Amino acid sequence: MPQRDDLVPELVPSPAAVPPRSAGPRRIAIISASVGAGHDGAAAGLADRLTTHGFEVERHDFLDLLPAGTGRLLCGAYHRLLTWAPAGYQHLYRTTESAARPGLVWRALFHGAERRMLGILRTETCAVVSTYPGASQVLGALRRRDLLTVPAFTYLTDFSVHALWVSPGIDAHLAVHAIPAAQAHAQGAAGVTVAGPVTDPRFAPATAGQRSAARARFGLPEQGPLALLVAGSWGVGSVRRAAAEIRETGVAVPVVVCGRNQALVERLRRDGIAHAFGWVDDMPGLMHACDVLVQNAGGLTSLEAFAAGLPVAGYRCIPGHGHTNAAALDEAGLAAWIRDPADLAPVLTELLHGPRGQAQRAAGLALHRSAPGPVPAIAARSRAQPAPSRQPVTTRPQARRRLSLTMAAAAATVALGVAAPLAYAYTEAPARFTAVAHYLDVDER
Repeated sequence: MPQRDDLVPELVPSPAAVPPRSAGPRRIAIISASVGAGHDGAAAGLADRLTTHGFEVERHDFLDLLPAGTGRLLCGAYHRLLTWAPAGYQHLYRTTESAARPGLVWRALFHGAERRMLGILRTETCAVVSTYPGASQVLGALRRRDLLTVPAFTYLTDFSVHALWVSPGIDAHLAVHAIPAAQAHAQGAAGVTVAGPVTDPRFAPATAGQRSAARARFGLPEQGPLALLVAGSWGVGSVRRAAAEIRETGVAVPVVVCGRNQALVERLRRDGIAHAFGWVDDMPGLMHACDVLVQNAGGLTSLEAFAAGLPVAGYRCIPGHGHTNAAALDEAGLAAWIRDPADLAPVLTELLHGPRGQAQRAAGLALHRSAPGPVPAIAARSRAQPAPSRQPVTTRPQARRRLSLTMAAAAATVALGVAAPLAYAYTEAPARFTAVAHYLDVDER
């Protein structure tokens, strides 16, 4: 694995290198996507940091830029694959993981968002930052054709880098750690920089008083270790099984956050899991109350746990990025990846009471202190007086072709995003599709 010095051809600017605000407006657009909550969470943290440094920031949802409602269709397809056919999602992820460029359907879909992307950018915009791979593909294409004349950045929010994250034309790819930076570099990403994570400053190690107050506030036991089990904003994966297995170890009491999946909360409580929550607004406080984080996706919540001083374990991870993130975090020494249920009790014990947990806490806190964050790298390249983007002129025949392309992309999104992976999953395990109970109990896998 290449070392950090081999990855970064230019030094990461220090916080002092952030240029002072110019007399004119310095506006930065952040393009995220409401697919789960991780991409939006990274965008929010980045927006706060940029605002603190004197930039004006506007945020946009990439799903709204895709034509004919295909953005919401794509998001729904992704959600249904994770819940109904995880084997199908794993197959789709694997087949696109190392592709040199997006497939024809993806390129057609992204092409349909180009005009809207240019349309949302104001003339005073001096840089555009993507926290979602689809947005990066569109921005890179616009930069390559000189239709976007200000720098475009990709902030890699995952610890592993899928091929869609890397787009020729992007000026710089900013990673949270050397391992995703190495993966991006190996795939030909430009301007790879280890910038470090961005999290809410409320995520910090708890004092004894904060810990006791947080436990009382959430109605948690005053004494004994608590394992915080998270499953993203959608509450997907084998959450019920993981919660039951944590309880059976006797090492820690499970505290489960199910996101917006209220049905999962009710099932867990029927299972006897006393501390199950839906959407939690005060995640810093809940982390203050707990002693270890168990996650299944390796996204933003893991970075928040590192900042809070919690050791982290990946367990019963969801397919695709859940597995690749767990592997990358394990390689970095930041989180344990528990692949065998028999290892759950001993690994949790090590994380709670042994040197492994101490080492992970130190590594997680060091990650947040080792780099200045992405703001200096963005500010150093942003133009004080940007040239306006050139809007392509569309003729009537071109408009008709675009409409046809949009409808074809919508149909292909459904077919490729749902039907094909479902068919693959069915061939792998047809019994799973023979009863409605499969849908009702999908979180038990």
